[in-house]
Amino acid sequence: MPVDLNNAQPLAWDSATLDADTKAMLDNLQPNILRAHVRDHLSVLFVRFNDVAEGRAYLRRLAVTKMKSARKHLQETRDFTARGRRGSPYVGVGISKAGYRDLGHSVEDVRAFGDKAFRDGMKRRTAEVNDPPAEQWEWVYQREIHAVILIGDDDTHTVAALREEIVADLPESARLLGEETGKSMRNPAGDGIEHFGYVDGRSQPLFLKDDVDKEPKEHWDPAFPLANILVQDPFAPNPDRHHGSYLVFRKLEQNVRAFKENEQELADSLGLAGADRDRAGALLVGRFEDGTPLTSKPKEVGGPVSNDFNFDTDDGTKCPFSAHVRKTNPRSFGREVLMARRGQTYGDRDDQPWDDSPPEVRPRGDVGLLFMAFNSSLVDQFEFTQQSWANSPDFQVAGTGHDPVIGQGDRDIKVTHPTAWGKPEMSEPQAQVTQTVTLKGGEYFFAPSLAYLRNL
Repeated sequence: MPVDLNNAQPLAWDSATLDADTKAMLDNLQPNILRAHVRDHLSVLFVRFNDVAEGRAYLRRLAVTKMKSARKHLQETRDFTARGRRGSPYVGVGISKAGYRDLGHSVEDVRAFGDKAFRDGMKRRTAEVNDPPAEQWEWVYQREIHAVILIGDDDTHTVAALREEIVADLPESARLLGEETGKSMRNPAGDGIEHFGYVDGRSQPLFLKDDVDKEPKEHWDPAFPLANILVQDPFAPNPDRHHGSYLVFRKLEQNVRAFKENEQELADSLGLAGADRDRAGALLVGRFEDGTPLTSKPKEVGGPVSNDFNFDTDDGTKCPFSAHVRKTNPRSFGREVLMARRGQTYGDRDDQPWDDSPPEVRPRGDVGLLFMAFNSSLVDQFEFTQQSWANSPDFQVAGTGHDPVIGQGDRDIKVTHPTAWGKPEMSEPQAQVTQTVTLKGGEYFFAPSLAYLRNL
């Protein structure tokens, strides 16, 4: 029987009673979708093929010799936990609409993909999400990209060596259009952070039973059905057993100096002093820098980063409706919209993101996030989140403003902020903070099943 993607129970991937269809799905699914693969060091290659036979042969070789399955990844993770044995590096592939056509699939064939955003491509969807026009993107993203190849591991030398092998094997007819390099950042507690200095990636939908079992669930259930990220692979030998996922890739540049100036100016306007000045940044993000959510209590010190919270009893006097984490995961509704985010930071800097250095020593650009997320629908998940939540100044309550972190569009309305945590007193209306995240380009891809790639 076809895999039930809508099953509300998290997947017990190693169960002795796992049916043959689900096993086949896991054996033919790319890693990094159901569970994030270690990719502290990441190489992202953008490729154009130009020859049907050579492009197909190249991807087939890549899948057979370099790519592992989701099930092998999960087994390696368990083996590392039990025995400390390192697993193999991650190699992932995404193919664009133009890429499928260059691999010999007709226009009519590509209509088998039900997602209109994928069929259009990101360049034609800028109006849907208030993106800058494609003519303003970095040159590589203005070009017709056929495939993205992701190479990740915890060792930079492993990634570099594997990258050289994969690039050297490209057929003469193909072109390496460009590449990105990602490297994770961690605070002194060991938590992953982004360039603004905040713990990142803590709140993710979980799909596997062993991941869900580790989480407290008093206020928030992190378990999600596979339908949030998986769809049948229409070109695979057996779509009932072979699945893939729509992958959105976006290069987001962060102006760290401007963001830190925004924090200081907001703290000054609210009259925050001492340790309470940290609350200004938390009002924008929805968490303090160490990951403590702004909802349940004032900032805690130490301890694990909590994800067991919701906004049910908060009328915006603790965590504003506009705060980034509330905009992108309201928690009391919209579960079907949540994506599996797998991004990585990029760019080098001389300062430490978590220290108390003044804004003027922070980078203005050339650092940011290689945003990646897996979806079952780009239209109903990524684009909906960006436009209807992040970019909407009227999300849940009219006039609350844009997402201060990723919201795009004219921030022409004034907003108010709680002057004290959990108290009804609000500030005078003031201009929203300036936009500090800029799209430099991207593309929509489909991460096909290994069965498709191995049978090209």
